[in-house]
Amino acid sequence: MEREVLYGTVAAIVFQNQENGYTVLRLRSQDGELVTVVGSIPMTVVGERLSITGRWMTHASYGRQFEAELLERLMPESTEEILAYLSSRAVKGIGEKTAQRIVTAFGNQSLDVLENEPEKLAQLPGISQSKAREMSESFRRQVGMRRLIEFLSAHRLPAELAMRLYRAYGELAVDALRDDPYMLTQPYFGADFAVVDAFALELEVEADDERRVEAGILFELTFNQTNGHTFIPRDKLAAATSALLNLDVEIVQAGISRLAETDRLVTDTVAGLDACYVPELYEAETYIAQRILQMTQQPPEPPENLEDMLRDLEAESALQYADRQMEAIRAAAEGRVLIVTGGPGTGKTTTMSGILDLFDRMKLTTLLAAPTGRAAKRLSECTGREASTIHRLLEAQFDPETGALCFFHDEDTPLRADAVVVDETSMVDILLMQSLLRALPRRCRLILVGDPDQLPSVGPGNLFSDLIRSGVARTVRLTEIFRQARESLIVMNAHAVNQGLLPDLSVKNKDFFFMKRRSAESVVQTIQELCSQRLPKNMGIDPSDIQVLSPTRKSETGTRNLNRQLQAVLNPPDSSKKEKTYGDFLFREGDRVMQIRNNYDILWKKVGGVGSGAGIFNGDIGKITAIDHQEELITVVFDDREAQYDFSMLSELELAYAMTVHKSQGSEYRAVILTAWPGSRYLLTRSVLYTAVTRAKDMLIAVGNEEVIAAMVANDRQTRRYSGLKLRLQQGGVR
Repeated sequence: MEREVLYGTVAAIVFQNQENGYTVLRLRSQDGELVTVVGSIPMTVVGERLSITGRWMTHASYGRQFEAELLERLMPESTEEILAYLSSRAVKGIGEKTAQRIVTAFGNQSLDVLENEPEKLAQLPGISQSKAREMSESFRRQVGMRRLIEFLSAHRLPAELAMRLYRAYGELAVDALRDDPYMLTQPYFGADFAVVDAFALELEVEADDERRVEAGILFELTFNQTNGHTFIPRDKLAAATSALLNLDVEIVQAGISRLAETDRLVTDTVAGLDACYVPELYEAETYIAQRILQMTQQPPEPPENLEDMLRDLEAESALQYADRQMEAIRAAAEGRVLIVTGGPGTGKTTTMSGILDLFDRMKLTTLLAAPTGRAAKRLSECTGREASTIHRLLEAQFDPETGALCFFHDEDTPLRADAVVVDETSMVDILLMQSLLRALPRRCRLILVGDPDQLPSVGPGNLFSDLIRSGVARTVRLTEIFRQARESLIVMNAHAVNQGLLPDLSVKNKDFFFMKRRSAESVVQTIQELCSQRLPKNMGIDPSDIQVLSPTRKSETGTRNLNRQLQAVLNPPDSSKKEKTYGDFLFREGDRVMQIRNNYDILWKKVGGVGSGAGIFNGDIGKITAIDHQEELITVVFDDREAQYDFSMLSELELAYAMTVHKSQGSEYRAVILTAWPGSRYLLTRSVLYTAVTRAKDMLIAVGNEEVIAAMVANDRQTRRYSGLKLRLQQGGVR
């Protein structure tokens, strides 16, 4: 069919997807016909006049429809159209009655008054000066936002960029985009480089334009943070960017020099390499090195009666500490920085508790923290003391001006603590450690506890390993596996894996089981049966205490498919349960879900008690208790906190019946079921297997192919991370 242009007024909204703007609406055309229009028409409201370019099509179920390709918004003109538009609550603060008063008073000039002369609205009964200004501001913002969304949609850019663009540039956003389209690749906007590049080339930006070259360099540098690198060698950065942009390396090298001259990129020499950093990672790396060295070079005065305290501590705890444990407890009193490492069953928790008891005897105020909510909860349960996430400890928040993460506690407002203990330190990246160090009072002690053989942090840097290998901080390695732990096959197999030995898969009467399956379909079916029937009925383990882990998201045994299959048996469809489809996910009341990114703005309240706060964090697990389609809200309970998600925020949630091994870091589950099926050798590694096994508290069941287990043990592949922290520590923190 040929393209046509259709003019009309929106009479009704049948469906609208807030995520991508896809809309089904009824349009009253100029000749009075009621037409069904479908397509990407975001933020549409009843009463709007549209000029739509598109084609007629016939849908098998819904009949004749007009498929929109391009559109232009024409504001309502007649009093009837304006009344319908304002009555639809398109403008904040205006409902049907207020709309009627405005249109009665100003007729077809109502929208002009609303936009340019809001003081006239205050002359109407029930509308104050402040309310009139709010209405006008809402209307102007909405008009600007819609025009911006229209521009983005026309150029196939994500509509969700509109909010940040408008916040940054207001009504000048389109001009700013035309001036430099590559600004969208900045972290604040976070648009995909390929999409932005296509948009820029549409605007006839030359292939070797300096803006394009510099944006490509910064994209490559920033993208590699996801691989854990804090810097990239200059020759590798130039080669990668050259391939990305299809330009000569010399052009890229000139771009790197320009970025360095304007301080948008930092160059330094690390181990003979010409290293390129984004400024914030260079600052984090050098700050950590300087602060750790400063702390280690200024040890505190240990109490005169330290040995008496240690004897009393051991006597009163009724424990006989191992030599290494006592060494760690003593070192905590003697130094400013202490690292305690060890695998499962080596007594890290007992050692931590001993350090905390000693600090109590020394009258020190001690704070406990961990990188994730689940790790903090486990730390609290193990020690019997309050613990929080590092983000919550530092009181994380977003800067409303820049949208960037910031913390209340820093050098100017330090924590009120004499000592801070951090568990699961292997998960901490250099940016978070920099923020923590900045918040420590000058004489504060820092105890870092963790297992360096687990997977490294998701964020940039090799922090825990670099600190240990540098040798500048006192490190106590706990190696003795205690008698009680030796009775656990989980513990013994974890240590075997870590040493490159095959775990014992033959035992059937302990806490580590292997179930051989010869097809991906049978692996999934077995996991369904274990979660829904066998473990609950035969072992008394509730499904909520079972966590399915997979090395991968994709494939039949990956978390995406496993979540769908487990949802079907653990929380099947029911007429009493409401549902909401969002992207690839179907959320249902009763589902287990996980927050997949830090959000410091989500409000929560205590369940059944007094108290409220803000912030739900990456890795927090909750349960959907209510879905309200009228209010477009999903209610999720995270332990004792209840939070509400607007439907537009659902990209922050995923089903959590199954999760990747990486996502499980820092958590402990009563029972873990691990898939063992062929896949990418980059994911099937020894450290992934070791991390998965150490997540299980009472039971681990591996389901699949024993050859995959053997391959994972043999694959001690550790991706190299470019990091200068170890060298800086060893060289005295020299920049």
